[in-house]
Amino acid sequence: MTELTPAPGTPTPPIALAGDPAAATIRLPAPAVELDDAFLRRLAGACAEVTVDPVATAEAGRDWWPLAMVWATGNQVPARAGAVARPSTEDEVAAVAALCHEAGVPLTTAGGRSGVCGASIPIFGGVVLDTTALSGIRSVDDASLVVDVRPGTFGDAFEDELQATHGLTVGHWPQSMALATVGGWVACRGAGQYSTRYGKIEDIVTGLDVVLADGRRITTGGQPRQAAGPDLTQLFVGSEGTLGIITGVRLRAHPRPTHVAKAAYGFPSFEAGLEAMRRILRRGATPAVLRLYDDIESERNHQTTGTHDLLVLDEGDPGLVDAGMAVVAEECAGTPALDVALVDHWLAKRNDVAALEALIGRGYVVDTMEVSGPWAALPAIFAAATAAIREVDGTLVASAHQSHSYLDGGCLYFTFAAQVEPDRRDAYYQAAWDAGTRAVLAAGGSLSHHHGVGVNRARFVRDALGPAFDVLAATKAALDPAGILNPGKLGLPSPFGELAWP
Repeated sequence: MTELTPAPGTPTPPIALAGDPAAATIRLPAPAVELDDAFLRRLAGACAEVTVDPVATAEAGRDWWPLAMVWATGNQVPARAGAVARPSTEDEVAAVAALCHEAGVPLTTAGGRSGVCGASIPIFGGVVLDTTALSGIRSVDDASLVVDVRPGTFGDAFEDELQATHGLTVGHWPQSMALATVGGWVACRGAGQYSTRYGKIEDIVTGLDVVLADGRRITTGGQPRQAAGPDLTQLFVGSEGTLGIITGVRLRAHPRPTHVAKAAYGFPSFEAGLEAMRRILRRGATPAVLRLYDDIESERNHQTTGTHDLLVLDEGDPGLVDAGMAVVAEECAGTPALDVALVDHWLAKRNDVAALEALIGRGYVVDTMEVSGPWAALPAIFAAATAAIREVDGTLVASAHQSHSYLDGGCLYFTFAAQVEPDRRDAYYQAAWDAGTRAVLAAGGSLSHHHGVGVNRARFVRDALGPAFDVLAATKAALDPAGILNPGKLGLPSPFGELAWP
């Protein structure tokens, strides 16, 4: 066995464990598959970099799931794998998968571990496959505006190189830009803050290289708008490592923008702001950023009083940007303009995630819940979810903003915080999520917009998908008959046992 080598692009821990990581205890009640010496010897033969170091396995047993951050204050991790393998080639990925498939060992793929729903947690132990050594841009087709990148490449390094060396951008800017990898973007169906201009990751990805559970390799996509049966690329986008391991990603790129425009407006109600946004999209304008904050978040973030603040930013070709911003101005006519310094303030703070650790460290329970819905249902979803979460005993605040907009609807991003006795934190967390999620689904919203499912939302997937859940389960059974890939996620049945909610 070799130690995992720290290097640029290694995962960032969400919060320090309260004690020695090697002594951290396991929180999630699930049967763990142990790895014997014979298997570990074979694993070392399949992948050059493997560790069983207890510090490494503890850190690989958690991600940025806020509830797991609460547990970290008691020196607990959600789960712990028996080993962490860090392949640097696709051959090694295939060899590890084939070995785990043959031996019936759980295999959980993890990149930056920036997910906030527990998607990369190795619930049943086994092996964590760390993709961060699979990094770097492989090729750029400037004529076709397609870039080929390895999955373990961290977002900030990827965009820095793409812009500086090639004069291009993918336009995918999640808040976790420096924490997340390209493969994680795809696996969890992520969204960047500029998605109204560039689309979500499913709109940006053109093709994938995937290693299947038994080690076979496939390539999907690669041709513009081809009609060769169902789009298999989209089968793996959002599958959270349950159907295959992403080893290569092709993404649409754009010339680096040369022009930026900004505006801000203060609406008298959240519903009025939503209506203006709907009209802007209906007319064909697609500013990169349309962010509407309710009055609570407007005051908290901008120190405005009694307004629901809309921030607008666009970038690209000057003619297109100015035309789109003219539509924005027309649809916001009659609404007081705010200082565009609010947009600059958001730009400066948009990737800051320090507040979450600070609040949890002080004993608060804090989380966010992002969903999507059609324009016709968004006002009701906003009202129902905030009211439902506020009714949960212990809630201090429940607020929302709309962070992504499309022709047919958008994303509502709820934030809630509570202060309860330490022994009630888990129960409060589950109650708040149950209340908010049930309210959203009943009002016509989706289960998630871009954070995915992981552990936290797994119990809602069957209700969200209805009879289509059985199609997902059948697909899982066909591609991964031994059930080794990220078991316990997406609400899918696992051959390794059941996870009881903590």
